[in-house]
Amino acid sequence: MVLLLRKCRDCETYTLKEICPKCGGKAASPHPAKFSMDDKYRKYKILMKRIAEKEE
Repeated sequence: MVLLLRKCRDCETYTLKEICPKCGGKAASPHPAKFSMDDKYRKYKILMKRIAEKEE
């Protein structure tokens, strides 16, 4: 069983649970996805990253 560190999207608290114990918000992995220049889906990953940055 692997426990991964998660970060709350709302209050930015780190936790091991999927739901933040502090505010009840959704927690996601703070680690970036692996990136490879040989990845056949890299253009889609880069596009999704740019879209996500615009939304913030």
